[in-house]
Amino acid sequence: MKTDNQTLIAQFTFQGFSSFQEHQLTLFVVFLALYLLTLVGNVIIVTIISLDRRLHTPMYFFLSVLSASETVYTLVIIPRMLSSLVGLGQPISLGACATQMFFFITLAINNCFLLTAMGYDRYVAICNPLRYSLIMNKSICAQLVGGALSIGLLVAIIQISSVFRLPFCGTEVAHYFCDIRPVMKLSCAKNDMHDIMTFVISSLVILVPMGLVFISYVLIISSILRIASAEGRKKAFATCASHLTVVIIHYGCASIAYLKPKSENSRDEDQLISVTYTVITPLLNPMVYTLRNKEVQHALRRVMGRKLS
Repeated sequence: MKTDNQTLIAQFTFQGFSSFQEHQLTLFVVFLALYLLTLVGNVIIVTIISLDRRLHTPMYFFLSVLSASETVYTLVIIPRMLSSLVGLGQPISLGACATQMFFFITLAINNCFLLTAMGYDRYVAICNPLRYSLIMNKSICAQLVGGALSIGLLVAIIQISSVFRLPFCGTEVAHYFCDIRPVMKLSCAKNDMHDIMTFVISSLVILVPMGLVFISYVLIISSILRIASAEGRKKAFATCASHLTVVIIHYGCASIAYLKPKSENSRDEDQLISVTYTVITPLLNPMVYTLRNKEVQHALRRVMGRKLS
C-alpha cells in the first residue's frame, strides 16, 4: 500500500499563504520589493569587493562569498513563492522538490559556518594582530570556505536521502517551499526516528557554529577590554559590530525555526518565522554591511567616482 501511494504521488502543491487570500497582492508587492533590494544589495557588495583592492582582505573575502551564497539561497525559494502569490504557481515534482530542499539546506548551513569563519577572522585580527596576515592567508581562507560548503553538502545529502525514501500519501505541502518538516508530514510512514534525526542535525549545525562564534566573541571582548585607550576600544569593537549584528539575527531566526518543538506553533506562525530567514535575513546582510561599515561606504564612493570619471 505504501509503495502504491509513493508511486502514485509524483508532485506536490504548496498551500503557501492561502490563509491570507485577501492580502496576496500586498504580500507579492512587499516580498518582491524586499527580494529586489536583497539582490541589488548583495550584487553591489560582491562587485565593490572585487573592484576595490583595499577590500581584498580575508574579512571582505568571506563577506563576498556570503553575499553570493545569500543570492543563490533566495533565488532557490523566493521566485516560486512570488509566482504562487499571483496565481501562477505550478505543482512541483518530487525531483524538483528534492532539488529545492537540497540547495536550501546546503546554502543555509554554508551560511551558518561562513559566519563562524568570519568570527574566527575577527578573533585573529583583534587577539593576534601581529600574526594576522600569516594565520589568515589565502590557503586558510579557501579551506574555511570549502569546509563550510562541504558540511552543507554532506548534511543536505543525508537529509534528502532520508526524507525522500519515505512513502508519501499527501500532496499539499503546508508551506511555500520544500522545507524538511512540512514535506515529512506528508509521509504515510511513522517517522519518529526521522524527526529525531532532523532535530539532532539541526541542533548540531546551528549550535556548533553559534557556540564557536560565542567563544570567539568572549575572547574578542576580553581583549578589547584590555586596550588602554577608549578610542582604541571603540575602533576595535567597530570592526566587529556589523558581523555581530548579522550573527545575532541569523542564529536567532534559525534557532526559533528549527530548535523549537514541532507542534508549538500554528502553520501561519511557522510561515511567519520562515519569512524572517528566507526573505528578511538575507536582506539584512547587505543592509548592515553597507549602512554600518565605513570601509564599504568609502569603497562604494571610490568605485562610483571612478565609474563617473
